[in-house]
Amino acid sequence: MKNNPPITKPRCPWCGTDPLYLRYHDSEWGVPVHDDRKLFEFLILEGAQAGLSWLTVLRKRENYRRAFDNFDPEKIARYSPKKIKLLLNNPGIIRNRLKIESAVTNARAFLKVQENNGSFDRYIWNFVEGRPVINRFRSLKKIPPRTELSDKISKDLKQQSFRFVGSTIVYAHLQATGMVNDHLVTCFRYQELVNHTK
Repeated sequence: MKNNPPITKPRCPWCGTDPLYLRYHDSEWGVPVHDDRKLFEFLILEGAQAGLSWLTVLRKRENYRRAFDNFDPEKIARYSPKKIKLLLNNPGIIRNRLKIESAVTNARAFLKVQENNGSFDRYIWNFVEGRPVINRFRSLKKIPPRTELSDKISKDLKQQSFRFVGSTIVYAHLQATGMVNDHLVTCFRYQELVNHTK
């Protein structure tokens, strides 16, 4: 059993008091990710989240890992209609045909990006010249749902046949994978991550 994080630390208000959400906020959200498998995982999960809460997705994350071969893009790219049907009957994941089919489409597009760029990491981080964008927001209301950067990346991903990669989804991906530091300046993680990226 994991120890629950203390809820007294100053944090971004969106994570509330749910232990799973607190752990995610404290240890993952906003931490720069340079591992292709992890970047692909967030891409699939952000797409699955569309129209739902992120906490809903977090609660199903382990089920997703089991159902989607630990987010191995090479395996997912080969999923057959029979496999998709099995996933549609899996109560542990979000059973939306478009989202499940997009995971397969995105796996194929992901492999092409890797092939053309050496890695997905190199491709995606090139949009920020390899360094996180450090914002200085003091209120959740100030954090935008999308930016010119996410517009640009979304457009590029769509041109490469990715689906469920609208600008808002892409911006959430940038925040989650640390390409953008959107922890509020009052949050204890903000300065930790700024120091981490110096």
